[in-house]
Amino acid sequence: MMLVTGGTGFIGNHVVRRLCEEKFSVRVLARPGSRLACLESLPVEVVTGDLLDRPSLERAVEGCQAVFHVAADYRLWARDSRELYRNNVEGTEQMLAVASERGVSRFVYTSTVGTIGIPKNGSEGTEDSFPAPAALAGHYKRSKFMAEQAVLRYASRGYPVVVVNPTAPVGEGDWKPTPTGKIILDFLNRKIPAYLDTGLNWVDVRDVADGHLAAWVRGKPGERYILGGRNMSFKQLLDSLSKITGLPSPSFRMPYGLALCAGAVDSFVSRFSGKPPRVPWEGVRMARHKMYVSTAKAQRELGYQPGDVESALERAVKWFQNNAAVRTVQS
Repeated sequence: MMLVTGGTGFIGNHVVRRLCEEKFSVRVLARPGSRLACLESLPVEVVTGDLLDRPSLERAVEGCQAVFHVAADYRLWARDSRELYRNNVEGTEQMLAVASERGVSRFVYTSTVGTIGIPKNGSEGTEDSFPAPAALAGHYKRSKFMAEQAVLRYASRGYPVVVVNPTAPVGEGDWKPTPTGKIILDFLNRKIPAYLDTGLNWVDVRDVADGHLAAWVRGKPGERYILGGRNMSFKQLLDSLSKITGLPSPSFRMPYGLALCAGAVDSFVSRFSGKPPRVPWEGVRMARHKMYVSTAKAQRELGYQPGDVESALERAVKWFQNNAAVRTVQS
């Protein structure tokens, strides 16, 4: 039996689907009120619980040989930032404690590329580089960094934990949507009038799911593996979306200082309105430098072979356009 936390989320659901394709018995830990429609056609067992509710975790890990801890509070803005630390740090620590105490023999932790240090000389980040804690932009990155450090402490004591660091995943099934999926949705809605001179590594979410299974089979305990695809500037991404959709790509490059001011004002207003900002200040700060990384280690040690990103973008566009739950898309 395999336990997947966050199995109703974007990456987690694709991990569940890959495990089902490989004929594993799968159990999903889902919070009360979670969207279960994405699991309806899958032969999975659902356990209702919460990462901060220890008894529910004990029920979830019963009889499991492995845990894929994919669940995370992935927000670039929260009215109460303490929620991010409770869910991402305390929740991960509790999941680790229960899994290790109950004899789960393998633990794959889904971290983020945000915990990879990017060299100042412009070269690609690797698993060997860690960012200085003070340089981490925003509560999401800081909370994931703290959670990853807790995971690595368990590994140093001999618990078989493997860490995977996905980059920016794209593809079908991004219900929430995630911050990366929202970029595609905003492009479709013509809500991106300008672009920043920044860049990320973008990856097919199906490749990320494959990487999780490869990490379970071949990953070395205590090691980190970047699950990425292609390094692309933000302008290159928008141009690719333009080619796929026929919609125009913005031509105006917004100065970073102007974007930072807009993000600061928008986030300040959100403190009083309670509504997420359209331009999260922490998101702008994260975009200050291009976050280009290398997947060489995952390819070498896991046999990870990412495909092209364009096909994933095409699937994402089609999914957003055709999904009835997305009411604001203009096709």
